[in-house]
Amino acid sequence: MSVNTHVSTRRRILPRLALATALTLVIAGCGKDEPAPAAEGTAAAPAAAETAEAATAAAQEEAAAQASALAGLSADELRERGRSAYAESRLYAPAGDNALEYYLALREKSPGDAAVASALTDLMPMLVIATEQARDREDFEEARRLAALVARADENHPALQRLTASIDNADEAVQRRIAQQALSAEQEAERQRQLAAERERAQAEQQRQAAEQLAAQQRQAEREAAERAEAERVAAEQRAAEQRAAQQRQAQAPAPSAAPTLRPLSTPAPRYPADALRAGQSGEVQVEFTVAPDGSVSDARVVRAEPARIFDREAVAAVRRWRFEPVSQPVTTRRTISFNPGG
Repeated sequence: MSVNTHVSTRRRILPRLALATALTLVIAGCGKDEPAPAAEGTAAAPAAAETAEAATAAAQEEAAAQASALAGLSADELRERGRSAYAESRLYAPAGDNALEYYLALREKSPGDAAVASALTDLMPMLVIATEQARDREDFEEARRLAALVARADENHPALQRLTASIDNADEAVQRRIAQQALSAEQEAERQRQLAAERERAQAEQQRQAAEQLAAQQRQAEREAAERAEAERVAAEQRAAEQRAAQQRQAQAPAPSAAPTLRPLSTPAPRYPADALRAGQSGEVQVEFTVAPDGSVSDARVVRAEPARIFDREAVAAVRRWRFEPVSQPVTTRRTISFNPGG
């Protein structure tokens, strides 16, 4: 049996099940001379609950049958059919030929498919809303079918238990109302026909709106992606321009000339401090100084001294008296002057 044939069979059986239950309640009520309202309500409640349970079980069987039928398709076939159904706004209806069921079947074959997971995530909020809308228009067969799809997609979905309970409660209330109003078979059949017509109309409108919403979300995502790509392109061009400018400046900068060679003309030795000489103390001082173009010394300063502050003054004083051959540009250099009482 194909998926569509199975679905149509179930849809013929479920209204008959509800109708038979209603007629049973009517006949039972007519068999009493003076039925008390409380007794009617008490008798109707268990029957309605049984009807709701039977309908829920039927919906679960239908979902299992549809899943089994789709399992025979290959992954490529499921993917293509899912895309077509999505594009044609068959998001969750009709039963057995909608994007949600194709993607659920595809998930069974390809559990790690990110595109399938994303599509199911997008469709779940709309599926929950459609379930609530079917319940509110008292189309419990459709509501239970959609609730079964919610369970297949995510058995731990936070709305699943609430949806199932609210469908059963609403169905039981309608069954009690039918029994109390003693609807005829013709009236109940007409109600079922109206429900079927309303279901088809509501499904088409709901799925159209859902498809528009999904398309708007996709367009927004594409715009944001394009904006990010443009921003990255502009930033890359700016970085490239800065790099080219830096390379151009580096190419145009004059090569640094080699420091002139210093040739000393006069480097008199420093005076040995009297206290250090008497104590036989030795040491050394590193002095940094600048040789001017005329060979004179300026900016002499102590960089390092061992020991500190013993030979500093004499070392600096000696360096300031030094003279070198003239140079083309000022040269800064360092010299280490040693102090040895025995030298």
